[in-house]
Amino acid sequence: MENLIKSKILENSEALFGTVVDEQFIQFQKTRKDVQGDLTLVIFPFVKLLRCNPADAGTKIGEFLVKEIPSIGGYEVVNGFLNLVIADNFWLDQLKEMHTNPDFGLAAPGSKPTIMVEYSSPNTNKPLHLGHLRNNFLGYSVAEILKANGHTVVKTQIINDRGIHICKSMLAWEKFSPVNAKGERETPQNTGIKGDKLVGKYYVEFDKRFNAEAKTIIAEWENGAFDGYSSAVKEEFIRLTEAKAGKDEKAVKGIDDKIKDLAKNQTTLLREAKDMLVKWEARDPQVYLLWTTMNSWVYEGFGVTYKEMGVDFDKLYYESDTFLLGKDIVIEGLNKGVFFKKEDGSVWIDLTADGLDEKLVLRSDGTAVYMTQDMGTAVDRFNDYPDLSGIVYTVGNEQDYHFKVLFLILEKLGYSWASNCFHLSYGMVDLPEGKMKSREGTVVDADDLMAEVVESATEMTKERGHIEGLSSEELEKLCKMIGLGGLKYFLLKVDPRKRMKFNPAESVELNGNTAPFIQYTHARIQSLLAKSGTELTDVNPSGINESEKEIIKQLTEFPSVIQEAGRDYSPSVIANYTYELVKTYNQFYQSVYILNEPDESLKMFRLALSSNVAKVIKTAMRLLGIDVPNRM
Repeated sequence: MENLIKSKILENSEALFGTVVDEQFIQFQKTRKDVQGDLTLVIFPFVKLLRCNPADAGTKIGEFLVKEIPSIGGYEVVNGFLNLVIADNFWLDQLKEMHTNPDFGLAAPGSKPTIMVEYSSPNTNKPLHLGHLRNNFLGYSVAEILKANGHTVVKTQIINDRGIHICKSMLAWEKFSPVNAKGERETPQNTGIKGDKLVGKYYVEFDKRFNAEAKTIIAEWENGAFDGYSSAVKEEFIRLTEAKAGKDEKAVKGIDDKIKDLAKNQTTLLREAKDMLVKWEARDPQVYLLWTTMNSWVYEGFGVTYKEMGVDFDKLYYESDTFLLGKDIVIEGLNKGVFFKKEDGSVWIDLTADGLDEKLVLRSDGTAVYMTQDMGTAVDRFNDYPDLSGIVYTVGNEQDYHFKVLFLILEKLGYSWASNCFHLSYGMVDLPEGKMKSREGTVVDADDLMAEVVESATEMTKERGHIEGLSSEELEKLCKMIGLGGLKYFLLKVDPRKRMKFNPAESVELNGNTAPFIQYTHARIQSLLAKSGTELTDVNPSGINESEKEIIKQLTEFPSVIQEAGRDYSPSVIANYTYELVKTYNQFYQSVYILNEPDESLKMFRLALSSNVAKVIKTAMRLLGIDVPNRM
């Protein structure tokens, strides 16, 4: 209806307003519940054109639309807003159309350009955690939403399988892993520990030993023992120590952190880890074998977690491959004058003229940084997919600056597609007790959290009953569907840009804005349809009431909701639309007869209405990566 009204006004703008109007003048909004009407046209943009007050302008446009569009049965002008009343037949026709369309709301596949969506992109030094859950669910859902908008989508990740953090885990395992009676160090096979968790254990162990060594060094310095340390280190420690005099508690803490960092850079452990990184980049056979072995443990563990999450990928990229291309790009950019080299041999780019700063792209020892591999990865992807129109990077908002710099560098290097790269920046997930910290081993493990919500869903389902006739396998499948659905929905219903606090118990509640509430409504409708035992062909009641009309109105919004979610890369748009639809349907369900309705035509209409609500629920939840049950 909005498109029809828009086209009529544009076609007749000269007759109405004496001039051709821009499409942007025509603005719609939802009609307030306290006034009459089904659709509201904002009149204020036309007042100046018509040289009259808003009431007269609204009346003129309203009379024109009633005359030109038979489905508009009347109008009311309220304070510069034209509230249009749409005839019942229009809404019935809308329902009939969606009833015969199994793909209602979805654009034709492949009708829009190819887009790549990157998500997950973990480090191979630790298992996936709560933050990765939001990342994966968000990226996967955005990919599905873009598909629903007609895009061909390539789902991918960049696996951060190299760098100093990886060497920390490797070194810790090599130095601190206990040896069993067979002379074997710990492995997933001889311990039964999931591979990514075993490697993560040694990342935490490195940090523990690393901090202990730094603490010992600071104690030595405080006692005046500087043997083996450079004069520059001694002078910096003395300077920082003296700087604490007269400072407040916060300032002292900041200085102590700097002293701690100074000591960390003098530790044997960090020096050994850096040496290991240099050896890895030089393809030292022993280091490379250790790296491939431990990474293989992690990949196997990740695979188990991804399967449980219900996410997948079309193409994997590895930093260990793309950083080489990135280094070549740096050399090429150096020759072109895009980058410059400092006296220590490190390579930088000066972005101060763009309001940013200087950015390191290659260390003085020739090793790559994150920016190096990200440049290589981007170029590699566009080489692999020549028809790619852009890339969506699903990465937390702590990397906002990194991506601003990355896209600017790619642009300066002459890659025209750089302007089509988008950082889907999302807020961090906090727990009731605060922020997670990987190095301290205080993260919420993804596997454990998924198991927890499934267990909670199992308890809830058993308490409610209604599981008679379900086999143990069917019950297990249902509880997993409810638990994981609750977890995904809880993390997706919040605008991606917002920081959020996660509460596992709330995610599986049956009431409120939760997946179980929506899943239960879908199951209720499926039960209703099964009990009817009727082929739904008749959608011709003699009339419809306001609650029925409201449901149809909400259903007709579904295609535009999908478009909005795709445009904003925001699954929360779909999540909250579905919740509002379900609330409206449940109010309708409680207020009318359906199976017991004596008027057969009205009964068929209400069953068809229910069927289409279930169809939209299923499609919407699928776009969020959530399954819906037929029984619950």
